[in-house]
Amino acid sequence: MSPTVVQVVESCRHARECADQRFGSALRIDVRITLLAAGLIFLLALVLGVWKYRQIMASEDHRAHPYVDIAHRAALLYSFATLLIAVLVQFSAWPAWVNLTAAAIVVFFFVGAILSYIAHGLRRDTDNQFKEPDGALKVAMTALIVAEIGGFGVILAGFVVGQFF
Repeated sequence: MSPTVVQVVESCRHARECADQRFGSALRIDVRITLLAAGLIFLLALVLGVWKYRQIMASEDHRAHPYVDIAHRAALLYSFATLLIAVLVQFSAWPAWVNLTAAAIVVFFFVGAILSYIAHGLRRDTDNQFKEPDGALKVAMTALIVAEIGGFGVILAGFVVGQFF
């Protein structure tokens, strides 16, 4: 019979008792860094929300530039996606370096996408970056697709192996 939540909590009254002694913390380094990334992306989303609000208040039609809106929303979504990744990393069977590498690749492309939206919002150069895509955008999108799906696939596989096999 599995222990109840209360029994688990009581057995872990002090975080140090449950800590992985190799790292001296209750969370492994791969999980800590991924959680930090989620928090930083969320903080960026909050700052972008202020920028969006200022544009809404200053605009005659009370709308922010489309890419300011997209940057804000993307940062919010990516912060929680990164949080999901951190949870899957926590329960992964893979070594920390594999999890951290896969998570870092995914987060790198999350942040890269947000930064490109910010750049379009600052320049106010388009309301759709795919209207006239150049070769660089096509290469970047291909890299993003491969990296995000591949990196997440590695993390999800580690979770599945760690929890079901």
